[in-house]
Parts: sequence; structure tokens; C-alpha cells
Amino acid sequence: MSNSATTDPVEKLYPIPSLFALGLQHVLVMYAGAVAVPLIIGSALHLPKEQIAMLVSADLFCCGLVTIIQAVGIGNVGIRLPIMMGIAFTAVPSIIATGTNPELGMPGVIGAVIGSGIFTLLAAPYFGRWVRFFPPIVTGTVMLIIGLSLMRVGVNWAAGGQPMIKGPDGMIPNPAYGAPFALAVATIVLVAILLMTRYLKGFLSNLAVLLGIGVGFAIAIAAGKVSFSGVGDAEWLRIIQPLAFGWPIFEFWSIFSLCAVMTVMMVESTGQILAVGDMTGRKISQADLARGLRTDGVGNIIGGILNTFTYTTYAQNVGLLQITGVMSRWVVATGGVILILLGSLPKVAFISASIPSYVVGGAAIVMFGMVSATGVKILSKVDFTNNRRNLYIVAVSVGLAMVPVVADKIFEQLPQSLEKFLHSGVLVGTFAAALLNILFNGVPAKEPEESELKHAEPAPDAA
Repeated sequence: MSNSATTDPVEKLYPIPSLFALGLQHVLVMYAGAVAVPLIIGSALHLPKEQIAMLVSADLFCCGLVTIIQAVGIGNVGIRLPIMMGIAFTAVPSIIATGTNPELGMPGVIGAVIGSGIFTLLAAPYFGRWVRFFPPIVTGTVMLIIGLSLMRVGVNWAAGGQPMIKGPDGMIPNPAYGAPFALAVATIVLVAILLMTRYLKGFLSNLAVLLGIGVGFAIAIAAGKVSFSGVGDAEWLRIIQPLAFGWPIFEFWSIFSLCAVMTVMMVESTGQILAVGDMTGRKISQADLARGLRTDGVGNIIGGILNTFTYTTYAQNVGLLQITGVMSRWVVATGGVILILLGSLPKVAFISASIPSYVVGGAAIVMFGMVSATGVKILSKVDFTNNRRNLYIVAVSVGLAMVPVVADKIFEQLPQSLEKFLHSGVLVGTFAAALLNILFNGVPAKEPEESELKHAEPAPDAA
């Protein structure tokens, strides 16, 4: 490796123990969300326990495989930046709607996932041409919105789960929601991360989130709040069987629904990819963005074949990059290897899945807050003094994006297609920021050809 490569934070290699520890930290940050989706979908579709366990293992395996493709790259797929890929919450409603159709079931879900992957793969190059419509005023606003939107998820994790759960006669209040013990552990994890960040030095400071989660997990175990049921019966090694639910059913409307969801996720991924590019001092060209978005499509195709769902960039891991300052793509690739191992070793996966949500919730508040803080950092490069119209772009975009977050029932009486669009605060905020930027600042100039694009010099570390 050349000297120029070794000084690049994206290409920096660490000793194997450090790579493992830093990669494990990325895994633990996204683990709860990655496991939650197959559990939610499996329960909603009333799948037997063995199939739900298979979904969890398949999901972890695919998360790792797609992360490696994104970070390392294969041909024109993968952006080769420290971006962690995980299973997407956004697609859950569409997947459940397809899976509960007795004529489609899981084969219909798998067909829709594969079909949406093909669509994303074909659309990515054209989507990449929109990069010029995402200058810092738009990218920073989108990252601010993503962090604020995710905060509700982190707070619910810290409170011990969702405020409403399914009962025998419909949805009922969750009696465990806001339990004092859950809130106390989440608070301890949060405080531990802050203290470790303040007082630990060097490499240990980079592990603050991992160590904080470890503190919370140890407290939960000591209090007898952790169940390791299923570990003893789980296999030591599991090979993921392709198309375990049978041959996919390719039904037009289920594929169309998931393609619409993937369009939303490509918008979200675009903001996160550009933010990571800004953090690492890399200029993201149209071709770079297309390679990153192609990974979403390839991830869906792989996920469908291996019995799981849709994949996208994980925003909480973008926040972790900002906290640690470790921008090496090889750290993220190591996290991908760990996820593959977890997906292949069900006993280890069961233990990891035993971490209570409130433990991860304490860390999530820091992570999601850092996503918003990253948006603020990007916005600091925007001229608000000589161009006060930029203030309106941020103010209106954030305000519109928060409407479905603070009032999630407000659009229920609108037509279903319009309600689905308006229900995504990130999508509304992103479109608002891009359109308002055109209104106030004009149509951005067309990017030069890829051959003329140069990587920017690495940005200085934030004070």
C-alpha cells in the first residue's frame, strides 16, 4: 500500500484486534434494528418459531455480505466508503401487506423483494445524476431531519419497547413501556458513554459506545432481566438455504409497492452517502453515488434469494463515524464479517439478540443525536448571513418533516397513495429541501463529467 493510501482515513488499516473491536462496535449499534425487522415481520405473518429464527440468521448473514460489498466494492457496485448496510424498517408495512395475502404469502414477499432489487439496480445510474440537487444546504437539512426522525425509535428502545403492543382484542398499552428499570439502565448507558468519551484516551475512547452497551448488558444480566432461552437448543452452525419458502411469486402490485418504498430509501441513502463523503473528505460524483445505490438493489436481490428483505444505509452507524472519528472502510468491512459469523452461528446470534432494547436505547440516543449533529456540521458550511433565504429552506423542510413524527395519524383520511408519501417525514423533508433550494437558489449547475471530478482534500477534524 502506498504512502498516500495509508494517510487516507478511509483506507487506514488497524491491527486485527482493533479492527475486530471497532467492527463489533458497529455491529452492536445496528444489531437491535437489524434483528427487529425479521422478528416483527415473522410475528405479523404468524410464522413458526423455527422459520422466524431462520429469518434472523439470514438477515444477519445478508447484512454482513451487503456491507462488505458496499465497503470493499465489486466492479461498479459498492461505494467503497465506511457505510454499514442493514435491513430497512421503511419497507415493513408493504412486506406485511404482501405476506398476509393468502395468495402470496412469503413467496410473494420474496418475489417483491427481488423485483424491487432489480428496479433499484436499473434506476441507480439515473438517480446518481441527481447528485447536483443535493448541495450542503440540502444534505445538511436531510441529515438533521433523519436524526430527529430516528430519535423516536431510540427513545422507544430506551423505554423498553413500543408504547402499544398487540393484545388478544387488538392493540393495547404496553405495560413494560417506560419501566423505571429500563429508563435507569438506558440512562446509565448514556452517561457511561459520555464519561468514557470525556476521560478515556486514544483507542479506548473510540470504543465508548461498545463499552457503554457492555455496562448496560452486565447490569441487566445481574438483575435477572436477560433471557438466554433458545441458546441451548440452537445449532452451532447453520448454512442459509436459498429460497427456503419455495419459488418466488412475482406479482405486479406487490413489486410496484416495494419499488415505491425503494425510491424513498434511495432518497434517504443519497443524503447519508453524501454526508459520509463530507465527513471523510471525499467528493461524491454521480458515478460514486450510482455505485452506492446499486448496492441497495444488489442487497435486495441477495436478500430475496436468501429469504430476507430490503437493505439500505444505516443512519445510526453514520452517527458512530462522527463520534469515533474512525473513517476506515476496513473497520466497517470487518463488521460485515462479524455479521456473517453471527448469521452462521445461531448460538452466538441468540446471545446477541438477548441484549435488551433499553440497553441499546441508551446508546441510540447518542447515535441518533449525532446524526442530527452531523447535519448541523454540514450546515455550518452554508452561508446564512449573506443569503438569509437558506434559513427558510432549513426551517420549512424541518417543520414539514416533523409533522408525521409528532402527529402520525394526521394524514389517515387522505387517499392511501398520498398518505404513504406524506407519512415519511424524511421523504417529505428531503423533497421540500431540494425544491426550496431550487426556488430560492436556482437550478444547480450540472456536474462535470466523471473524468473531470477529483476527490476533495480530506477535511480537517472538527474541533
